[in-house]
Amino acid sequence: MRFDAKQLHEMSRSVRAHALNAVRCAGSGHIGIVLGAADIVTTIYANFLRRGRDRFVLSAGHGSALLYSVLKLAGYNIGELDSFRKLGGLAGHPEFGTDGVCATTGPLGQGVGNAVGLALAEKIRGTDGVVYCLCSDGDLSEGIAAEAIVFAGRYKLDNLVLIWDDNGVSIDGVAVTDINVPMRMRAAGWNVMGVSGNDFNKLNRVLQRAGEKHMPTFIDAKTIIGRDSSLAGTSAAHGFALSDAEMMQLVEKNISQMGDDLWATVASDAVAKYALHTPQICVADVPVPDLGDMASTRELSGAYLQSLITAGCDLIGGSADLGHSTNSKVAASIDIMPPKYRGNYINYGVREHAMGAIMNGMAAAGLRPYGSTFLVFSDYMRPSIRLAAMSGLPVIYVFTHDSVAVGADGATHQPVEQLPSLRLIPKLNVYRPCNGVEVAYAWQSALRDSAHPSAIILSRQKFEQVATPKTADISRGAYIIYPATARRVRVTIIATGSEVPLAVAVAKKLGNAVQVVSMPSVADFRRQDKKYKNSVLAGFVVAIEAAATAPWFEFADAVVGIDSFGVSGAGHDVYAHFGFDTDAIVRDILKKLK
Repeated sequence: MRFDAKQLHEMSRSVRAHALNAVRCAGSGHIGIVLGAADIVTTIYANFLRRGRDRFVLSAGHGSALLYSVLKLAGYNIGELDSFRKLGGLAGHPEFGTDGVCATTGPLGQGVGNAVGLALAEKIRGTDGVVYCLCSDGDLSEGIAAEAIVFAGRYKLDNLVLIWDDNGVSIDGVAVTDINVPMRMRAAGWNVMGVSGNDFNKLNRVLQRAGEKHMPTFIDAKTIIGRDSSLAGTSAAHGFALSDAEMMQLVEKNISQMGDDLWATVASDAVAKYALHTPQICVADVPVPDLGDMASTRELSGAYLQSLITAGCDLIGGSADLGHSTNSKVAASIDIMPPKYRGNYINYGVREHAMGAIMNGMAAAGLRPYGSTFLVFSDYMRPSIRLAAMSGLPVIYVFTHDSVAVGADGATHQPVEQLPSLRLIPKLNVYRPCNGVEVAYAWQSALRDSAHPSAIILSRQKFEQVATPKTADISRGAYIIYPATARRVRVTIIATGSEVPLAVAVAKKLGNAVQVVSMPSVADFRRQDKKYKNSVLAGFVVAIEAAATAPWFEFADAVVGIDSFGVSGAGHDVYAHFGFDTDAIVRDILKKLK
């Protein structure tokens, strides 16, 4: 059924009352958006959102109390509203995993990117789901939103409806958005409509017309922040600035039994759930890539990825304009393009941050996306990676050109701190393989883990392939790849990726009491018991990795690494410049052993 303007008014009053009371009980939160935008969210959930088919994303995540109030009234299982912002209760900003919450939002602009990914997933699967997203002035000021908006326009996502809570106010005063946001949206390929955000009849009409044209819809909804409060229209209304007495007055003014009863009719359909697509992930019979004695791990990854796709793995790939450089676009890749959206590969353009958020949306919809760029540019998408880890989304990042051995492009393109910083993100799997066996292990581990994102770190340059012993258990994260022949191990050298053959060369010069450990996954090794760790890390331990040194002292007595920015030059010259030279490392270790 469709509710009329009078009914929607009562339903919106209920939403305001419950949301304001939740904020009041918490003693913190954001009331401005509750009072200003409740009519918009009420209209969407009451008259348009088809439970189990359509999705709503609150990109303006500071309005979580508004979202929780609607979800509770609409019959979602979210717990009690009086737990808002309390330990173990409803989070201060929406978090994926809460019933009805389709994306973790709060960092502005992220929700816009997630909504684009959710809408794209519907197109790829050939379903008719519509994605509604409420954004704020702050969202539209963020670069990630601009990236995602242009992408959505180019991909003609006519199942995406972005509603702008246009109140002209941000925390510091007047909102500093574009001079003409609707013009920008039209230029990006969107159908633009304007409406009063508090006129139910007009809201119904514009939402009904959304999707009529073969382009995404942008609705400029004029609202008043903190509407009906003493702070209405001011930046002070954004947060929690009203007196308790005024908060109580607003709660009591908006209580509506009629509204609660009408919402109960919406809640009666609460049994409908999203039917998530389950990708076919098969890795057992995919052969380990072998490209000979000299190979880069990006090439090995590309070869394995080709085998995965041809074996039937249901993956959606993509890159920020670097598909061929990262070997993430392979012969089996087929570009996904409107209007049919058939294929398995997305050209994101030079939009790393949007790529990260869009992949989060696709993963939240049940797809298995991977995306690639150079490791140094992972910084552009780090907030999206962090939210993927927080949300438990199994996104795969393929980061190549992983060290100063990139060479002549210079310090701007030579990652130093990126690898250790990625390892610091909780619940993110990070793999830096050294050969085909480890590349296969990284991909297999990433694909089998449906609850965490993974980053696979790969080299640009070719290097000598050191074979993994057949008896090695790579799943432990680290293993002895080059054993000592002496009865007692005097030195253990830990290395990852392209530094493994260097470590072996060093070990050979130091004598038969030296072993080399390859550690493709620091986190997996960290989870091992003390007995295994001690069996692997015997004697004086030296770590070699072309990255920042500090984290390695968790395991090592000495570290060969880089604690400065890179320099321009041929890759092998830059590598040697920073001390990654067999004889130099041998001399350094011998000095330390004296």
